Amino acid sequence: MSAINRLFKHTFVYGLATVLPRLLTVLLTPLLTNYLPNPEDFGEVSIIFSWIIIFNVLLTYGTETAFFRYFTETDDKSKVLGTAIGTLLGTTLLFVIVSYLSLDHIASWTDKSANYWRWVIGVLAFDTLAVVPFAYMRAQGKAVKYAVIKMINVIISVGCSALFLIWLQDIPGLRDWLPSDKIELYFIAFFGASALTFLVICKPYFSKWKFDVLLWKRMLRYGFPILIAGLAFAINETFDKILLEWLLIDNATDQVGIYTACYRLAVGMTLFSTAFKLGVEPFFFSEAKNEKAPQLYAQITKMFVILGSIALLAYIVLVDLIKALLINEKYYDAMDIVPLVLIAYLFFGIYQSISVWYKVTDKTKYGAYISVLGAALTIGLNVLLIPQIGYIASAITTCAAYGLMMVTSYVLSRKHFAIPYDLKNILLYLIVSISFSVIFFYFFREELGIGSWSLYLVGILMTAVLAGLIWIREKTFIKNLIKK
Repeated sequence: MSAINRLFKHTFVYGLATVLPRLLTVLLTPLLTNYLPNPEDFGEVSIIFSWIIIFNVLLTYGTETAFFRYFTETDDKSKVLGTAIGTLLGTTLLFVIVSYLSLDHIASWTDKSANYWRWVIGVLAFDTLAVVPFAYMRAQGKAVKYAVIKMINVIISVGCSALFLIWLQDIPGLRDWLPSDKIELYFIAFFGASALTFLVICKPYFSKWKFDVLLWKRMLRYGFPILIAGLAFAINETFDKILLEWLLIDNATDQVGIYTACYRLAVGMTLFSTAFKLGVEPFFFSEAKNEKAPQLYAQITKMFVILGSIALLAYIVLVDLIKALLINEKYYDAMDIVPLVLIAYLFFGIYQSISVWYKVTDKTKYGAYISVLGAALTIGLNVLLIPQIGYIASAITTCAAYGLMMVTSYVLSRKHFAIPYDLKNILLYLIVSISFSVIFFYFFREELGIGSWSLYLVGILMTAVLAGLIWIREKTFIKNLIKK
């Protein structure tokens, strides 16, 4: 099986493992926007999930990527597995003890109920302990098993959430011992799903493994820049919700809820970029010693840009149909952020592909530098602009931060690991796709009327023009990929 073929297979399976669960998770958006009393409650949930994302990065501190790095090059696989498991087990237990002892202080500092945090801490602990077993599956090529378990996890999460929020409180016998707060019920559902998932995949913790102190130090050194990069990414990804709550004066949490609901409409590009990352990361390492690796990496990046450019425009054409399925109409006020967030995630996907150079050359410190640069821009622009223009500032900032990271990574790659990117065509497809998307959403959508047949006809024609342009210029390239 060719390298490109293997990449497509793994990306497809990991894509299913990501897309199907996320699609189920998307069902939580109409569930929450309809069954939580108001946007303020949805804002509360969104802010807590922002903290969950940040602490997920802190608690794993680059262990997953370090595991892949040393697992692929070391003959003694059990030593790498054991070292990764041992370090996460120790730090997670310490985190749980300290967090529960400090529960009241956490609640006071975040201005969120301790009843929420007691479940969130459990979710964080089980999710952290699951990182290495899931990475072990990916390293062994068990993509289908990985996908099935991930999907079961989300089915349980969504099912329990629906059960708790809609029906259980109305059953007389359960009403007395279930919490009345629907936000707490929501986090109980997630705790149950995380605990059950860990029980399913915890076998590596009970197998024979050995902890190697020297390897542990090497993994920490390798993983530390990944931690910094991951933390910076978490800030780029989610700190805007926290800053909105801190910096907006009127109805701050309510505004966070409206912003987050429309932000979730960008789920299509988010899923596309995430599935690509899951499939491509092990591939990058496995092909690093191949003499044709630079050419393969260049082909992969162009392939992503071609698919992403078409997906961006097509998604924006259909976004008004999608919004009716996903969010309550009282959240529509923030629709103007959607194209900006979609473009941001297209940039992010390209950045992940371009960033292969610092991962395969062990120069992960540059990943940290780039991500910190993006995080600094995220914090700076949000602090400067949120008081002036509200949540639209956060969408602009997200787009600017990922664009800056993409360009910076490309510039540095030319010096440290030359890859023959087809820059001329990549830029052409991006410019045409983004221009068409902006014109369609901010001009034709207003002029022709939201939901009108003439609007969709224009959108189909614009998408056809983009696809035709790509086909004319890339016919040979696409045919070769299909043959492979």
